[in-house]
Amino acid sequence: MPKAPLTEEEVQKQIKETLARLADRGNKSKGAKYRREKRDLVSERKQVQMEQDELEKQILKVTEFVTANELSKMMGVGVTDVISTCMSLGMFVSINQRLDAEALAIVAEEFGFKVEFISAEVSEAIKEVPDNEEDLVSRSPIVTVMGHVDHGKTSLLDYVRKANVIAGEAGGITQHIGAYSVEIEDGRHITFLDTPGHEAFTAMRARGAKVTDIAIIVIAADDSVMPQTIEAINHAQAANVPMVFAINKVDKPGANPEKIKEQLAGMNILVEDWGGKFQCQEISAKQGLNINLLLEKVLLEAELLELKANPKRNASGTIIESTLDKGRGYVSTILVHNGTLRVGDVLLAGAHTGRVKAMFNERGGALKEAGPATPVVILGLSGAPQAGDLFNVMNDEREARDIATKRTQLQREQGLRTHKHITLDEIGRRIAIGDFKELNVIVKGDVDGSIEALSDSLLKLSTPQIQVNIIHKSVGAVTESDVLLASASNAIVVAFQVRPSPAARRLAEQEEIEIRQYSIIYNAIEEVKAAMEGMLSPEIEEKVVCNIEIRDVFKITKVGTVAGCMVLDGKVHRNTKIRLIRDGIVIYNGMLGSLKRFKDDVKEVAAGFECGLNIENFNDMKVGDIIEGYEEVEVKKKL
Repeated sequence: MPKAPLTEEEVQKQIKETLARLADRGNKSKGAKYRREKRDLVSERKQVQMEQDELEKQILKVTEFVTANELSKMMGVGVTDVISTCMSLGMFVSINQRLDAEALAIVAEEFGFKVEFISAEVSEAIKEVPDNEEDLVSRSPIVTVMGHVDHGKTSLLDYVRKANVIAGEAGGITQHIGAYSVEIEDGRHITFLDTPGHEAFTAMRARGAKVTDIAIIVIAADDSVMPQTIEAINHAQAANVPMVFAINKVDKPGANPEKIKEQLAGMNILVEDWGGKFQCQEISAKQGLNINLLLEKVLLEAELLELKANPKRNASGTIIESTLDKGRGYVSTILVHNGTLRVGDVLLAGAHTGRVKAMFNERGGALKEAGPATPVVILGLSGAPQAGDLFNVMNDEREARDIATKRTQLQREQGLRTHKHITLDEIGRRIAIGDFKELNVIVKGDVDGSIEALSDSLLKLSTPQIQVNIIHKSVGAVTESDVLLASASNAIVVAFQVRPSPAARRLAEQEEIEIRQYSIIYNAIEEVKAAMEGMLSPEIEEKVVCNIEIRDVFKITKVGTVAGCMVLDGKVHRNTKIRLIRDGIVIYNGMLGSLKRFKDDVKEVAAGFECGLNIENFNDMKVGDIIEGYEEVEVKKKL
């Protein structure tokens, strides 16, 4: 039986043992013994240190702001593997979606890593005080309207609020999350969140599901349950949010509500008409048909949930959206979950802080205070917090600033940690592909949610040949620093619903940096995809243009062999590349030497005509051989 080959470690171990034995036999003096013990101690320390380093490699030091993409880079696995792991655990995440502490720990464990939170002391700095039972009062439900693009979500809200929003949206598509408080006829209030329907807005829709109490899933009766509808249902189920189905457009000629209910039943969702537990209402948002019945069903769900909040404490809640307004500074749309927010309060949201200078409702009316389940627009924050960030009202401004500074520092550390340096394996992979390209993009937009959604969609365009890198994304107009960053990193600037400042435009012209401006998200994705396809090197395809049969062969002194031929199909040109085929086997590849009809040189000969020709540097032509003419065509690669 052959011996198993020794590993490198075993070889080193045997060498050490042999050396130790030799040292023992040699000098038996105290000095030698001391030196040997010292050597052993040093090597033992090294061994312990190496084991420690190896263990630390398996520990990820993270903040709680880590996205699925960043986590995949830190673990050195593909982002698709991370997303599929999340899906198998019942979590629907997108590339740029930030994972909470529990999800991070579970996903990392799946890949054999442990997670250490370096932001623990920062998150614990905000102490949650439990509410007294007697302080709790019932609050309005927060309802999210979700569903596929163009199924009538915004029309439904329009009817409920008697205001026309669609007219103000680019391409008639909702591009932002809107938050509205509505008073219905009996004096009760409902807070509505309108989320975009297009697939690019998955991250924004997921946030809608996280902050909400009840979800209305709008489905058009003249269409079917679409992919984005399924996605919205999945988000609501993942967040354990009760759903009410609104089957819209029942007044249209091709409407078939029963077909929708049947498709829902196929997804294991039975509506009440079919003996299930999910409430369902057939409506027409344009005509206002049965909208009151739908709202009653929503309020019935809310009563079952027994929603309560304490208005006597400091406010806390979620950032819905943030934007940069030229005249007013950073403007944030927020939703108060608990407590009462007042003008002058010190607010801490994510890594930003500031005093509430002014507060408005969704119609622009000034407010002095906002109670639980109220959406408001506030001014006064030092930056644009990310949509989905939690906010808290702090008693001490200095403490709020300290926590914000720590959070900024942690985010910067996280950025450094997830910055992936190129490895030898990656270099090898790129060389193997041959024509690896990178497309660097800087994304600027009017609101944070749209930037997230657009970055998500652009990152998903990456292929093994072309990698899309989002090197910077932020809210606000395109500035000179953005152009300088684009110049330094050979990036293109995608401006979504924003414009470059005059100075930035001049600098972009000098530096020859391209700033692409968009107002509809599909156009941005399509054009970046087209740009990526343009970066791919084209494929060369062969196209057979003619077949020629040799009918006779003549040997002419000083010229060589000349063939008398008949063009069977196609058209032969003077400069056509040709192959000589004999009995189905290619004998020679080359070019024509000359092409004649009778005694005249000609440029081309069509099918059905005879011609004379000879082949450059080749004379072994025989009667019955076929000459195949071909040309090489460049075909654009598709992603």
